[in-house]
Amino acid sequence: MSSNLYDRLAEGFAPDRAKPCFILADGSEVSYGALETAAAHVAGHLKATGLKPGDRLGLHVDKSVEAVMIYLGVLKAGCVFMPLNPAYTATEVDYFLTDAEPALFVTDAQAFLAEARTADPLLTAVERASSDLAALIYTSGTTGRSKGAMLTHGNLISNAETLFEIWGFSSGDILLHALPIFHVHGLFIALHTALLGGCSMIWLSKFTDKEVIASLADATVMMGVPTFYTRLLANPAFTRETASRVRLFISGSAPLLATTFAAFEERTGQRILERYGMSEAAIITSNPLNGERMAGSVGYPLPGVELRIEGGKETGGIQIRGPSVFSGYWRMAEKTQEAFLEGWFVTGDVGRQDADGRVWISGRAKDLIISGGFNVYPKEIELVLDDLDGVVESAVIGVPHPDFGEGVVAVVMGVGDEAWVIAEARRRLAAFKAPKRVVFVPDLPRNAMGKVLKASLRDRYNDLFTGG
Repeated sequence: MSSNLYDRLAEGFAPDRAKPCFILADGSEVSYGALETAAAHVAGHLKATGLKPGDRLGLHVDKSVEAVMIYLGVLKAGCVFMPLNPAYTATEVDYFLTDAEPALFVTDAQAFLAEARTADPLLTAVERASSDLAALIYTSGTTGRSKGAMLTHGNLISNAETLFEIWGFSSGDILLHALPIFHVHGLFIALHTALLGGCSMIWLSKFTDKEVIASLADATVMMGVPTFYTRLLANPAFTRETASRVRLFISGSAPLLATTFAAFEERTGQRILERYGMSEAAIITSNPLNGERMAGSVGYPLPGVELRIEGGKETGGIQIRGPSVFSGYWRMAEKTQEAFLEGWFVTGDVGRQDADGRVWISGRAKDLIISGGFNVYPKEIELVLDDLDGVVESAVIGVPHPDFGEGVVAVVMGVGDEAWVIAEARRRLAAFKAPKRVVFVPDLPRNAMGKVLKASLRDRYNDLFTGG
């Protein structure tokens, strides 16, 4: 029996294929039937073009319904989907193309789909085993070199089915989808749960508080990053009444501040459901649908997921194992070996699990910054900054930010102009990676071995954005 993820998702498509799958901002709709037909043509086109099961297809486009059609067609053809952030520069994209060697790289979804529609549709999905690769999701490393997390059909089916169940999805739900679809949150977590239920989705190209507030009257579920919720709360038009039809607000991809949690409950009467996940394992823990949701906690491990704290300590490195844990890093055997300990995946996050089983994340073992839901790795930014005139050495850290969860700060040893440094960083990197502030100092704090003490810098500039 085939374990192709496409088949499992298609089982959930609305029986009446005329039902809207996507409701667009202009009021137009795309039905489940149109989605299914387009995916079949994409799969047929890939087969006619010569792509074989296991071949990679890279997609570097803005969010669109056409991009979803391509994604599903790639799955149906048995190929491997490799989405890239459309904000990546040409230099950044070159690395992914060299590393993954996709058989096809798409930069215009509409044009590709128009061509695909001329091909004979593939009516039956290519058989895939549960262990076969379905997607390659790149996640940066602290050395600045990105790693491709290999997610299998089995990984994604397991996580989608579990989330659909524990979050109480049904065919009557309408998901407000304002997330990007180049990473796990918008592509797998949001999209898969909706498709499994044959739900309609209010499909926004990006988040704006005005559009989201206008759409809430028709939605029953919203998924977002903490930034979404802080921006909604900043708009007086976001009221208890406008949020009243939504049965569930979910937050992830970055830490949700306790102040945001409390302010949201005060404004709407509802508690945001925070969960914890990562590219390598999709969702790992979740606060309960029915039960106490606690500020600062990411809830309980999902059914089937085992979680332990390194060395049995009260607080330490979080390690997990379960059916959604990825199979390894693409062409990085050594990194894959380092990531697993006795069959447990070493997440790199630090936290604790209380007597009730709830998980609390206290930080990260490495210097990963999560800003606005995006992973930002300091080393990559430091390499760019250290190459600028006037910069002797830089240390990039993340500190609390009321809007983005964490704000990227560059502490620079040397002299220069803050606005110029930020502009240069934005010219060479995706905008979300660029520092939001640059602080110039005569010296960087170091230990006896000469290593920069980033913990000391985080303490020093902890209130830079919050003004505490």
